[in-house]
Amino acid sequence: MRLVFGLVLILGIGLAGFAVFMAKNYIQQYQAELAQERANRDPGIDTVDVYVAAKPLKYGQKLDMDDVRLTPFPRMSLPEGVFQVKEVLFPEGPAAPRRVLRAIERNEAILAVKVTEPGEEAGITSQLGPGMRAFAIKVDVSSGVSGFLRPGDRVDVYWTGKSGQPVLEGRGSGGVTKLIETNVRLIAVDQVANTDITEAVIARTVTVSATPQQVASLAQAQSTGRLSLSLVGAEDDSVAQAIEVDQRSLLGIEAQVIEAAPAKKEVCTVRTRRGAEVIETPIPCTN
Repeated sequence: MRLVFGLVLILGIGLAGFAVFMAKNYIQQYQAELAQERANRDPGIDTVDVYVAAKPLKYGQKLDMDDVRLTPFPRMSLPEGVFQVKEVLFPEGPAAPRRVLRAIERNEAILAVKVTEPGEEAGITSQLGPGMRAFAIKVDVSSGVSGFLRPGDRVDVYWTGKSGQPVLEGRGSGGVTKLIETNVRLIAVDQVANTDITEAVIARTVTVSATPQQVASLAQAQSTGRLSLSLVGAEDDSVAQAIEVDQRSLLGIEAQVIEAAPAKKEVCTVRTRRGAEVIETPIPCTN
């Protein structure tokens, strides 16, 4: 009886060990297949280290080493203008810090277009490209697009004034509105150059970036008439054609053609008195 019990016990232990062995092999095989599937699904992403914001940064804020950190970034999705080397982002160290031009959120890559050059202030001078000048245009609620203008927007500039041409019958008062500049970029509204403003501002002046030739045209137009701005769409890359509207074309009035009266033929005579009689003799006119 004891012998039978011992054999049964040995058989049970053997079966249990075999079951554990099989379960272990099954689990190991499952884990290997799972790891292989994950490896096939994630082939690996090539990354490079770039500087990102360690905290939210606001317009005009000085950029220090404590404000940034290095983090891996997918190489194929690398935006233009990132900084990968400390000496490029801070070439002169704390002596000439960069300034923030646009709001940067935490973990957002630091881009060259969002910060100034080393030692440069975040004013309108940093918004001017080579050969460009800043010019202020007076505006009000109507000519300034009801306060919807923001730094960074682009506008068309219209001039309204007297054409300087003689007023013809049926032509109206001689006033004219003309498109003088197109797609001009705003760099400041009043004294604000921050492109991240969200509230409507009824400005008294806007500052545009223009070439010296455009500055001369705008100055002459502003001194001789009234300037109005028309906001250009963010994705509008069309080129506006030459536009000029006067009262006659606006109201559809056709100019009246006044026919000149036929010239009266000049007759020259010489008067000769013969007693009480005066005789007129025709002669060729000399003048």
